[in-house]
Amino acid sequence: MDKSIFKSYDIRGVYPSQLNDEIAFKIGQAFVNYTNVKNVVIGRDGRIGSPALFNSLMKGITSQGCNVFSIGETPTEGMYFVAAKYDYEAGIMITASHNPKEYDGFKMIRKKPDNIFEVIRGNDLADAADKVFKEASVFGEVKDLNIWPDFTEHLLSLASIEKINPFKIVIDASNGMAAKVIPLIQDKLPVEIIPLNFNIDGNFPAHQPNPLLKESTIGIKKKIVEEKADFGLIFDGDADRVFLVDEKGELIRGDISLIFLAKYFLNKYSNKAIAYNLICSKAVPEFIKKMGGIPIRSKVGAVNLREALLENNGIVSGEISGHYSFKDNFYFDSGFLAFLIFLNIISESDKKVSEMAKEYMIYEISAEVNFEVKDKEKVLDKAKKKYIKGKQDFLDGITVEYKDWWFNLRPSNTEPLLRLTVEAKNKKSLEKRISELSKLIK
Repeated sequence: MDKSIFKSYDIRGVYPSQLNDEIAFKIGQAFVNYTNVKNVVIGRDGRIGSPALFNSLMKGITSQGCNVFSIGETPTEGMYFVAAKYDYEAGIMITASHNPKEYDGFKMIRKKPDNIFEVIRGNDLADAADKVFKEASVFGEVKDLNIWPDFTEHLLSLASIEKINPFKIVIDASNGMAAKVIPLIQDKLPVEIIPLNFNIDGNFPAHQPNPLLKESTIGIKKKIVEEKADFGLIFDGDADRVFLVDEKGELIRGDISLIFLAKYFLNKYSNKAIAYNLICSKAVPEFIKKMGGIPIRSKVGAVNLREALLENNGIVSGEISGHYSFKDNFYFDSGFLAFLIFLNIISESDKKVSEMAKEYMIYEISAEVNFEVKDKEKVLDKAKKKYIKGKQDFLDGITVEYKDWWFNLRPSNTEPLLRLTVEAKNKKSLEKRISELSKLIK
């Protein structure tokens, strides 16, 4: 078995060369024996390998005497909702999220004694998946669940639908799971929705299901301008990430959208914690403080942000990648709840989305730059020594902060890469710092 599929947050690999039916069966057995649960909710996305992986995973789970409750094709947050709302012990979502079409994988959760769910990280199961498990004397059962009435009611109950303006918006479902949910709630919304790529297709014919790729936003940008829409939204493959796109067709960074959410929630609940990750603009903690909130800095990754939210009794968390977790959503991330609350936020403003974003874009920040590096620790040590006069911390890689600029250099958990983020007061300074750091890394 290729152990590289067991990641820091989940299990993910190329189907069927790395992750196939036989391995899915073993993972199902390993999951039950690792968690000791008797009931598991399972959902799957529209990827080509997901139905077969579901069948094999289900057989592995039931062979250990554990029951499976199938919710069929669903966004990831559908699995989170059912497991948390209806007191199931665990849940598994078959998805590779925003990865290219050849990938598939598993996101896994289980309930702790305090009734809060924790994420089972992929590398937690790596050793157990190699073991041979004896079949139970009585196999578990498989039952189908219809989540849709309760799930859509839950989403709509957490936003103020009556306060939404009659916008004209473009939504790009990226041939993924947003296409399953938006049609179920759009009649309840006072907006005109222009759909893009609403046919669920695991080949992702329109573009890769990753909104952060420039080529992924070409279609929505064109459609917004053509239709003279007020703004747009683009989801990733399993719809747990969502991005705002302004009236000019420009993608709004996830950390800027987090400031929108922070303002909205802090108007309701003062002096509450908002979690953000360490590669967000420093505008994020600055504005959270100005708005009366408590900024909580976290490692990169939705799992880490959720943990930061839980530990600090926070109300919302977010990151540049477009993941937003909400206390009111069992502390899980939700692309659809973010979408509905964005509608409320924009309705409350008399500005266009581009003007709203500009208010918070007070620094110049780079997109993450990736460098292939054989000896990651050696390069990190070089950076530590060269920038010794800056304020340094090592929460996730190395972050060095100066008066008018900062950078973070962190190792990828899954690839031989170092990822660089730089922020400065102006574009000229930003380009200078990226250039000098690139030379050091190379």
